[in-house]
Amino acid sequence: MNNLTKQASSVAETQVGVQQRQVIQRRNLADSQPDWLAEEVPVALVYNGISHVVMMASPKDLEAFAVGFSLSEGIIDSARDIYGLDVTRNCHGIEVNIELSSRRFSGLKERRRAMAGRTGCGVCGIEQLDDLFRPLAPLPFTQTFSLSNLDTALAQLNSIQPVGQLTGCTHAAAWINPEGELLGGCEDVGRHVALDKMLGIKARETSWQCGAALVSSRASYEMVQKTAMCGIEILFAVSAATSLAVDVAERCNLTLVGFSKPGRATVYSHPQRLVV
Repeated sequence: MNNLTKQASSVAETQVGVQQRQVIQRRNLADSQPDWLAEEVPVALVYNGISHVVMMASPKDLEAFAVGFSLSEGIIDSARDIYGLDVTRNCHGIEVNIELSSRRFSGLKERRRAMAGRTGCGVCGIEQLDDLFRPLAPLPFTQTFSLSNLDTALAQLNSIQPVGQLTGCTHAAAWINPEGELLGGCEDVGRHVALDKMLGIKARETSWQCGAALVSSRASYEMVQKTAMCGIEILFAVSAATSLAVDVAERCNLTLVGFSKPGRATVYSHPQRLVV
């Protein structure tokens, strides 16, 4: 085992969300060798004793996921609506038990629907087309971002993906300040879950007020919707945006930027928040 392999093994042994398996490479089909794989587990979000949704996710930063999902789905108005969180692993997966205020739980029961999610799918369990689009209040125009600082943020994106660096199997969502400094973020096997986790951390970080969200994936309508639900005015995506994502961004006043790569950016909506 070379020094690089030893170093990766040492990191992985302390890293939540990875497992070692034997794999066979194309160059040598006769022999197997160890490799690190990202864990993907079912995570149930249980509100006041009632299971609401099961998502496939990485088993880390689950308290942040619970807060961010609750905010981006409109279940709560602020993190203060959650009175308690408890993460419990069992033989079938992980349960996150969330204690809501009576007012918010009553609202959840009124709109509750059968719903099951899986990685990369944002509409599983939606029963009616009317349920697909939540009303979004128009965002204000209080933020600005210089595109000259975008490359600085992109260069730091791998720093919040320790599992991704070992496995090549995670998405990332980060919060970047106007100077391009990456203040923090989360990774997950699911891009929606990574975003929810980051939104959950942002809700409790008072210093994360000015800036923008940066995701390592494409920008779907749901990524835009979740971002806008949490009052974020600017979303940078490393990959492309869908036409529906652009429609939603235009309607809610969100500045949406795709193909965010060194020296490159495609602005889809509301460019007035951006400067060169």
